[in-house]
Amino acid sequence: MLRTGIFCCFLIVLLNSCSSPKMENSASSPPNILFIMSDDHTSQAWGVYGGVLEDYTHTPNIRQLAKEGMVLNNAFCTNSICTPSRGAILTGQYSHQNGIYTLAGALHPDSMNIAKALQQAGYQTAIIGKWHLKEQPAGFDHYQVLPGQGRYHNPVLKTATDWEAGGREYSGFSSDVIGDLSVEWLKKRDAEQPFLLMTHFKATHEPFDYPERHKELYQNETIPEPSTLYEFGPAASGRSFTGQNLEILGQRWETASENPEKMWTRYPGLPFSTEGLDSVATRRKIYQKFVKDFMRSGAAIDDNIGKLLDYLEESGLAENTVVIYTADQGYFLGEHGFFDKRMIYEEAIRMPFVIRYPREIEGNSRLNDIILNIDFPALFADYAGLEKPAFIRGRSFRSNLQGNTPENWRQNMYYRYWQHRSERPAHFGIRNHRYKLAFFYGQPLDMPGTMEQSTQPAWEFYDLQEDPEETYNAIDDPAYQDVIEEMKVALKKQRRILGDTDAQYPVMQQIFNQHWN
Repeated sequence: MLRTGIFCCFLIVLLNSCSSPKMENSASSPPNILFIMSDDHTSQAWGVYGGVLEDYTHTPNIRQLAKEGMVLNNAFCTNSICTPSRGAILTGQYSHQNGIYTLAGALHPDSMNIAKALQQAGYQTAIIGKWHLKEQPAGFDHYQVLPGQGRYHNPVLKTATDWEAGGREYSGFSSDVIGDLSVEWLKKRDAEQPFLLMTHFKATHEPFDYPERHKELYQNETIPEPSTLYEFGPAASGRSFTGQNLEILGQRWETASENPEKMWTRYPGLPFSTEGLDSVATRRKIYQKFVKDFMRSGAAIDDNIGKLLDYLEESGLAENTVVIYTADQGYFLGEHGFFDKRMIYEEAIRMPFVIRYPREIEGNSRLNDIILNIDFPALFADYAGLEKPAFIRGRSFRSNLQGNTPENWRQNMYYRYWQHRSERPAHFGIRNHRYKLAFFYGQPLDMPGTMEQSTQPAWEFYDLQEDPEETYNAIDDPAYQDVIEEMKVALKKQRRILGDTDAQYPVMQQIFNQHWN
């Protein structure tokens, strides 16, 4: 009788071990990676970075993720525009290294990327949502991606089986569809393998649309304004370019109100008019609609982050899954009177970033180290137990996340924006923990999607400690000349190290001779 009881207990243990996924519960197995990314969902609208919107953003799941994980205060993109940033995240390379300079760029299927590296290491890989890199995704066991920018309502997604046919339409709001498909893939995946799932939302990209359930959010509220909202032009700050001001957005809404067929997209909450308003009242009205739409769009992302986190908990995956939420770049929400991104200013280059991994990362913590989007794939490889692949130029920041920043960690970052237009000139620059130096060279350099008209070269310099809102271009201030000279030397050195010297462009060498002593 005793031996029978022992046998029964052994059998129960054996059956339990067979019914539990080995990879999911083993403390020694490499972690799963859930990489959630939105489009333009800037740090000002997360509710975890402070600012005038902190008490207004509807982001309970992002805030919970921040409490359970670590928020990066200084994560930056190396080229603040969708396609190049996404290319950098997958390849770990700057634009001049992977060849993805502007919105017209593409990631070729034969290029090496982090999904391929993890796939070869035994990970099951998938990407669902926005792709925006033109050619078919490679390195993914499964993909369902939006064609181009995609649409907010009843989106079409393409898979390997219907890529040429154009994809299939899914009923519902884009963020909900992408969230549901991600959970569906998680349920059907091979539980014996660790996974890399990249869930990429279209939101909060213009036209900042939202589902019906969030239509009433902020309806009777007046949203606080950024202190630089009423900058009308660059004269007061000494800025060297005009930028993309909010009135452009207002004009788009008014055109769409009168004739929707003239616009490239469908805007929510129309009709809209600023007729009879002065310049201040016009900007105020545009800002209120813009930021409310943006936060409503962000609220739908948050709903679906919650959906994914709930599934991880219910399925027992949470403990051994690295969860990241980020955006492909930042975005101006009225700061300097702007919308959009692209420029080297803080609102555009900062990537909001939160990471949760209970086994290694302390909850409710912050990291101030300078992290770049080219570092993300190195981190993924590190978690997968791989030596950093040779194609990745960034560095893993796994030890930084554990409170052990390497002594030789970078103290500055290099940025370059290539898609030149006269109001948003092409430029490059360097930023350290206190200062920022930028050179607006203003040349198209035959890049696709650029404007042929060049602009006058100009330098800008900001003391981020004394002037965090970048309202004073101190390039000619005598008090900073020694620092500026040091940063020009550092910028030249960084460009030389990275191999981005513009030696192939005679016009750039002429500009350097005239404007860079």
